[in-house]
Amino acid sequence: MNKLLFITNALMAIVLSRFAISKLTGWEISVKAFIEMAKPLGIDPTFFRIATGILISVVVIGYLATAIFSLVKNNAITKFNIPFSEWAFYANLLGLLTMVGALIAEYTLRIEPKMLLVYIALGIVLLSSLNIFILNRKQKVIINKL
Repeated sequence: MNKLLFITNALMAIVLSRFAISKLTGWEISVKAFIEMAKPLGIDPTFFRIATGILISVVVIGYLATAIFSLVKNNAITKFNIPFSEWAFYANLLGLLTMVGALIAEYTLRIEPKMLLVYIALGIVLLSSLNIFILNRKQKVIINKL
């Protein structure tokens, strides 16, 4: 089970890191996309792009930390005293919600959705949902805390 959590979280972190980098460094394709998506919202596209890049970076860090912690025998994050299952649950929940937001943005803010981005977001939603399901079966008290 921890191997599956490691593989899925590492894979999602690797995929999303490309998008975080492109947004934070201002790749031309990202700049153009955010100019298009910011128009309907009436906000500054640079702010929108950088804020999205920061959010995706946080998700990447959550996924990477979950992957690393899944390999560690001690199931508590010692410095913060957070149980691994809770950390992994919240990291995957944040990733899932972020990708749902990305899907909504693709279909409502773009003139024509980029299907590759839609498929990537759907894949991350599915993998995060799978991880949450696995973690919830492993420790049923997580959902009850919400």
